[in-house]
Amino acid sequence: PDRPPGEDGGSGTGVGDETAEFGQLVSVAQGPRLGIGMDSCVIPLRHGGLSLVQTTDFFYPLVEDPYMMGRIACANVLSDLYAMGITECDNMLMLLSISQKMNEKERDQVMPLMMKGFRDAAEEAGTSVTGGQTVINPWIIVGGVASVVCQPNDFIMPDSAIPGDVLVLTKPLGTQVAVNAHQWLDIPEKWNKIKLVISREEVEQAYQEAMLNMATLNRTAAALMHKFNAHAATDVTGFGIIGHARNLAQQQKNNVAFVIHNLPIISKMAAISKAGGNLFGLLQGTSSETSGGLLICLPREQAARFCAEMKSSRAGDGQQAWIIGIVEKGNRCARIIDKPRIIEVPYRGSVVSAQEGSNNNASPPEVQLT
Repeated sequence: PDRPPGEDGGSGTGVGDETAEFGQLVSVAQGPRLGIGMDSCVIPLRHGGLSLVQTTDFFYPLVEDPYMMGRIACANVLSDLYAMGITECDNMLMLLSISQKMNEKERDQVMPLMMKGFRDAAEEAGTSVTGGQTVINPWIIVGGVASVVCQPNDFIMPDSAIPGDVLVLTKPLGTQVAVNAHQWLDIPEKWNKIKLVISREEVEQAYQEAMLNMATLNRTAAALMHKFNAHAATDVTGFGIIGHARNLAQQQKNNVAFVIHNLPIISKMAAISKAGGNLFGLLQGTSSETSGGLLICLPREQAARFCAEMKSSRAGDGQQAWIIGIVEKGNRCARIIDKPRIIEVPYRGSVVSAQEGSNNNASPPEVQLT
């Protein structure tokens, strides 16, 4: 895909970059308001104790399949709502930038597929795309806006972690490494750095796994946050797991610190990172993710049941979740221990085989770009 400099691991900050999160939770007369600093804004409305929860996000394409890119973009936008335990979305807008470098035939092939992927993911989430904006730009950009009007018990403010909680993650890390390794199959000087630790077939499998994970909605996890009394959550995207853990820690009302002991990573991506000379900082938690999982603070006694229910076909369609750390007393910071346990998360198969072997809620078959 056509991307600006840095998207291949060069001078830029990599896949999944997003605007800086630097605000804080504040209290207002009408009730809690969440502004710049976390995943969504929560704005108390004038009517009946309701709040408007809204978020926006967009980025450059990172996979070659335009249909899957549309699904990933939609899932990424919705994750900001899911991180607050919100399972319903009232409306979505789509933001789309068409590259001026594309000819008319390329536009007619690529952009409808991307828009269809976005709309299909929105439909899976129980919402619809009612409008948006399309512009011409040097690069393709895709994203959107998600909005919902909520009652107070519909969402979980991300500020109530307590010492003794545990940290749970609902998708494996390593999407940036997987996507870039797939690009490097055709770049000999980069492929030569990693070919001793992974085969071409394994790179393709990891790429398919990353694409499937990124296109998966975090909606099940959002629903289970209510059932298992989650105290706070965020989604893991452009700042890597440690960046988002630190940002979440800073929002807490209590004096707590997050300590991460385990890193679930797509199989072989840790080896690639090491072979590439600490590639993207994956093992330090700084590698960007796109449409990553939710990082959730749960009561210790509830965490194992949460993970089990995520994995059950009844609730989570086989999605996994891992207990990765603890919440202890501290000064609203987060860290990864010196030698974290690396959990190698096996490939579940390609997008196509996953569709063939599962139920109607699975991701759709891959659409090849010709």
